[in-house]
Parts: sequence; C-alpha cells; structure tokens
Amino acid sequence: MDKWSTTVRFAGDSGDGMQLTGGRLTFEAAISGMGLATFPDYPAEIRAPAGTTFGVSSFQVRFGEGLIASSGDHADILVAMNPAALKMNIKEVIPGGLIIIDNSSFNDRGIRKAGYSNNPIEDNSLSGMQLISADISNLTIEAVKDFGLGQKDGIRCRNMWTLGLILWLFSKNTKQTEEWLIKKFGKDNILTKANIAALKAGSAYAENTEISNDILRKEVPQAKPLPGKWRAITGAEAIAFGLATGANHANLKMTLCSYPITPASPIMHYLANYEIENIGIYQAEDEIAACCAAIGVSYAGGLGVTSSSGPGISLKTEAIGLAISVELPLIIVNSQRAGPSTGLPTRAEQSDLMQAIYGRHGEAPLVVLAPKSPADCFNISHKAIKIAIKYMTPVMILSDAYLTNASEPWLIPDIEKIEKFPTKFANFIENYQPFERDPKTLARKWVKPGTKGMEHRIGGLEKDSISGNISYDPDNHAKMTNLRNQKIQNIEKEFSDIPINGLDNGDILLIGWGSTNGPISEVKELLKNENIKISHIQLNCLWPLSSKLKEIITKFKSTIVIEMNDGQLYNLLRTEIAPKANSITQVSGKPFRVSYLKEKILNILKDGI
Repeated sequence: MDKWSTTVRFAGDSGDGMQLTGGRLTFEAAISGMGLATFPDYPAEIRAPAGTTFGVSSFQVRFGEGLIASSGDHADILVAMNPAALKMNIKEVIPGGLIIIDNSSFNDRGIRKAGYSNNPIEDNSLSGMQLISADISNLTIEAVKDFGLGQKDGIRCRNMWTLGLILWLFSKNTKQTEEWLIKKFGKDNILTKANIAALKAGSAYAENTEISNDILRKEVPQAKPLPGKWRAITGAEAIAFGLATGANHANLKMTLCSYPITPASPIMHYLANYEIENIGIYQAEDEIAACCAAIGVSYAGGLGVTSSSGPGISLKTEAIGLAISVELPLIIVNSQRAGPSTGLPTRAEQSDLMQAIYGRHGEAPLVVLAPKSPADCFNISHKAIKIAIKYMTPVMILSDAYLTNASEPWLIPDIEKIEKFPTKFANFIENYQPFERDPKTLARKWVKPGTKGMEHRIGGLEKDSISGNISYDPDNHAKMTNLRNQKIQNIEKEFSDIPINGLDNGDILLIGWGSTNGPISEVKELLKNENIKISHIQLNCLWPLSSKLKEIITKFKSTIVIEMNDGQLYNLLRTEIAPKANSITQVSGKPFRVSYLKEKILNILKDGI
C-alpha cells in the first residue's frame, strides 16, 4: 500500500510572503512528525515589478508518511495570489488538483500584465481543476480592520489568511503558528495581532463559507513519533552547524570570511545570527580578499572558511591555489547556481564540478565533497574539517541553490557521540623543516606563527620539498607536484565505503551526486517495484574518486550517471573508470522530476544500451 503524501505550492509576487508561508507549513508538517521535502523558488531581483511573470516567487512543500525523498513532480494544491502566479504555476498542478485564487487582482490590468487574453477564472480554462476563488485581499483587510492598519499593510497579512485556510484543509488548528507569531513579533505588537486575526479568518472562511462539498477536508494520518529529537533544517543551516561543530571538535577558533552572494549568503547569516562561541564572521570587500583572509586565519592557527557561488569561486581561484601551495587547511563552500557569468542566481545546477576538480592554473589538486541532502550538509561539513586538518589541504564542498534553501527533517545528533579530532600543533622539533611530511598522510606539520624554534615563511613561489625555501630546481618542482597530488589521492581511503541503495549487482546502477539524491532514490524504488534489478549510489567524494567504484560498476550490466549539468561526472567516470556509462542530464535550473528520470531510464533499457 502506497504511503500518503501531498504537495502544496504557494505562489505570488516577491513581496507576498510566499517563502515565509511555505516555511510555516513546513514547520507545521515537521512538528506533526511528517516526512517532508521543500522547493523554494524565487527570482534573483530583490523586488521584481508586481504582477509580472518574471517576478513570481513560489514555495513547494511535500509532506506525508515516512521518508519523503523529493519535493514532488507536481502540486496537489496551488495557492495563486495573482494572475502571473497562476500563469507561471498552473502547469505544475496535477489534473483535478485544487487551485486557491485571490480573485481581487484578476482585473483587466492584472490579467494583461500576466499575458492572459481572457480571465482564466471565467473562460473555463480551469474547468478540469477544483477551484476556490475568493477576494482574499479584501477578506484580509476586513479581518484586520480593528488594528488600524492601512490598506497596504492590511493586504500584507493575506499570506497568513491563505495559511489559515490550508491548515484547515489538513485538519490542523492555528495554535502553533499563533505562538510563533507572538514569539517573532511580541505579544502586544499590532502586526502580531493582525496576522493572527488574518490566520484565524482564513481558517474560519474554510470552515464556515461555501467551499464546494467536492473539496473535502483532508484527514492527515497520524504520524508515529520517531525516536530522538528532530527539527526541520535547510542546507545552509546544516552547513553552518556542521562547520561550527567541526571547529569545536578540532578545538579551533573558526572564522568564516565571505563576500555576500546568492545563494551562499544564508550560511554567513545563520552563523552571525546564532553568535556561536569561537566562531567569527568577516565580511570582506571582495571575493579575493575573503579567501586570502581565510588563508590568513589558518596560517595563524585558526580554521579559515570561505563561501561563495560560481562567479565568486572563479575570483577566488588564485588564492585557492595559494592555499594548495602553502599546504594549509581551508574549507571552501560553493553553493552552485545555474549558468555561466551571472547566470540564474537563485536556480540550482551542478555545473561547477570540473571547475572544482581542475579549475586552477598549474597542477593544484584539492578534495571535492558533495552533500546529498539538506541534513547531510551537516555530516559533510563536519567531515570536510577533519580531512582539511589531517591532510593539511583545502577542501571544497559543492552544495547548490536547491540544497542551500530546501528543508527536510533532521535528527539532531548527540554531539558527544560524534567523532572528535583535536588539532595537534607542533610545539618544538629539533632541526625543524617546514615541509617535512608525515609518512602516511604526506601532510606537513601545522605550526602557529611565533612558535619558538619553528619560525618559517610561506608564499606562492615553489618551495624546497624539505626546507620550504624558494626553489627553482626542476627536479624539486616535479617532486613537489607529485607529493601534492599523492597526498590528495591518499584521501581516497577516507571514503572507501560507498553505500549501495539496493543489491550489489543487477541490471542497472544509477550514479548521482549532490542534490539529485532524492529524485534518484524515488525513481529507483518505482522501477524496483516493476521488477527491474536496479540499484543506486550517491557519491559524496568526487575527488579523489574511490578505487572501489570500478569494482561496484562492473557488477551491473548498465551504468547511468544522473546530474544537473551537461555530463561532467559522466565524462569524468568515462575517462577514469566506466567507459560504457550512460548519461541523463538536465540544465533547467530546477530539480529532476521523478517522472522524467523514469522515462529516460526506461528508454535506455529499451534501447538495450
């Protein structure tokens, strides 16, 4: 029997509070013990022109029983605050789905601005859907009139009105959201009272007015409480917590040195807001300064972290090469966006993989890791710090716009049970040589500046393999190049365990990385239920590649690499490991649909490739 789940999408102008409303429904689902996955989608502009199709902001949340791996292919319910929101999202609704419309903006001007020739409420274009068409704006103004708000401020409460209606549809009261509003704005704040009034009015409208009997109130199955303490978490929050925890477990003070950029900035915001002990924030004047400052932090004996997106990573490239040359720990978080140049700042893509592995002048290897889900961002960030310190190397974490902003349930770990790795600085070594290495890891020793008898200099010029003095000797350069490369290759054993989702042999092996995990997991289960021998692995270490990967691939008749780019991992695997692999790609700026993956996989099976 299929487990119950449903998908709700809120859509409106950038200033209509759709992200906030979706976030609140996410929280309501989370505290009910539901599995959930979200998909926030918003324009790059701070405030695009009202009523335009390119200014539409949306938030999709899917919740239900058990594990919810993806945010859903289509919405069961769409809340559209204006004609543009309807036009941009109607194709995302299932046939017969429920559409809730604020009809106050469906006037001639609003309809024309959205690109409609006729009013879609009146021309039967929505006849295949369930429809609640209400003057939400004026109903909200009426609900908050006792609080002295003007029309403009009153209308701003309509997102709470729609949330009240949605909560009623799912048999939930408004108490939790009322308490949240009081905590957020204060009990006696006029905005608190007005938003609570709007919230209750939306719920009351659903209960007391003429909603069609065909639109039934949905009885949500009671979720069984899971052991442990859970909360909803975004990828940005999880990265922030993972970095802070890792620094604590390394007994290091950490400083995040960054320059604001979409979609990476939330990491800096969360770390600043939480005011965690021994965690510093430095907002630099540009990307280059941010990366160089982070290197300075590590040289001084702290943990340097820098974060950005594709354009900023390009600017940091020379400084990253410096960190590789001087062999200091450095964490680089790349929240990938779609497209080259400015591209699509708020959309997701996985097109920076080759840049992460090879995108520096000279032979400049580093470690590249990729979390598979918002919650996994904690694990990967924590692991990245351990690797960076143990091997004295920069580590790049490849997140993306979807992972950064999406939410899922997270089992809050017992911090005492997570591996600790206290940093061991060198205190005094007779005849100290700055680039003498540990025979196992090939890492040089980490020395704080000013340590007596261990004074030394660092810089970007090639260094002698022992003394660290500047060296132009060709044999020494070849030796240093090989040492830096071998040190990174040694890290492969840290990721030798590759969990297989399914049997360890069969007809098809799906390989993904990063945020594709959810849709791939779902399509794997669908095809498994159709008696296809299919398994799935999600790589979390993209460089160096595990030596066990080839052994796994050879046990399957066909390998399919799935990624949100034009086949970068596919080309890498064909070169290194799997010359006969197949590829499924997408560069739309949005997550894969499960239905799309299923169709593509079945076509590959049909063609017998």
